[in-house]
Amino acid sequence: MRAVVVTGPGQLSLEHLPDPAPDRDGVVVAVRSCGICGTDLHLVAGDLGSDRFPLVPGHEPWGEVVAVGAGVTGFAPGDLVAVDPSLHCGRCDPCRRGRGNMCTDWRAIGATEPGAWAEFTPAPAANLYRLPETFPFAVAPLAEPVACAVRGLERLAARPDEPVVIFGAGTMGMVLAVLLDLRGVGPVTLVDVNPARRALAARLTGATVCAPEEVAGLRAPWVIEATGNPAAFGQALACVARAGTLLVFGVASPTATAEVSPYRIYADELTIVGSMAILRSFPAAIDTIGRHPERLAPLVTDTFALERFDDALRTVSEGRSVKTVLSPAATP
Repeated sequence: MRAVVVTGPGQLSLEHLPDPAPDRDGVVVAVRSCGICGTDLHLVAGDLGSDRFPLVPGHEPWGEVVAVGAGVTGFAPGDLVAVDPSLHCGRCDPCRRGRGNMCTDWRAIGATEPGAWAEFTPAPAANLYRLPETFPFAVAPLAEPVACAVRGLERLAARPDEPVVIFGAGTMGMVLAVLLDLRGVGPVTLVDVNPARRALAARLTGATVCAPEEVAGLRAPWVIEATGNPAAFGQALACVARAGTLLVFGVASPTATAEVSPYRIYADELTIVGSMAILRSFPAAIDTIGRHPERLAPLVTDTFALERFDDALRTVSEGRSVKTVLSPAATP
């Protein structure tokens, strides 16, 4: 099969690898498409550690089951599925407490295990979610990002008809803005340093969009930091109203730090929560996409063939797209 392989920080190539075979409790999925996200850029650059290389990235796939393991029931070749990339051990204390995303041996398809920037990807059958024949397949690449956003909004627990400010108008910022609007939370304000992203966000989400310098003095009961940038974290925290909540959603460098005033957290009774990956939110994500494809479909903006992975990564890193996907079937 053809696959994009990262052999070292910033070192990528399209290679021919043996087709994968399913584990006893797994399947092989022929990838229809797989998204690229900001976390992938960190991974490819080696920011998340280079001990996992060589690796086929890609943790946002959907496609068709083409082979099943001997122990698999409930799935058969021809089934169209979305894949939850999270791999939990099921044995550690967090897993036993129902917090698999905190697994002490947390792994993920496309992050620590072979991923889906390829023609085929193996996956445990337990991680599959069948897509009905009526599903809006053009929006299927958003299943994993929407599942992450659903988990984040569970952590935020914002109330309807109350304002929200989101720092970061990238893919996840826009997905969060749309989901908040669908839940009746708002008005929503999106903040971003990139004029191109601001223009896209204004056109695709219906939210108020502004530059960071335009929100000085703004306060809201619900604030989301969706950039992973420590400077943005500081500005987002300053934006939280008294008794408000800040959701830290963006993926920062493990070594990044930011200043926090313990007194302000005490005196203003602030709540700061994090949201890491996915936890039992895939079914809700698929349901949301199925019911609101017209709101989410515009966020899938660019599709590239595997042979053009470098163009795809450049498009994402320059902020010229919302959701960029790689498709093995696309014309180079």
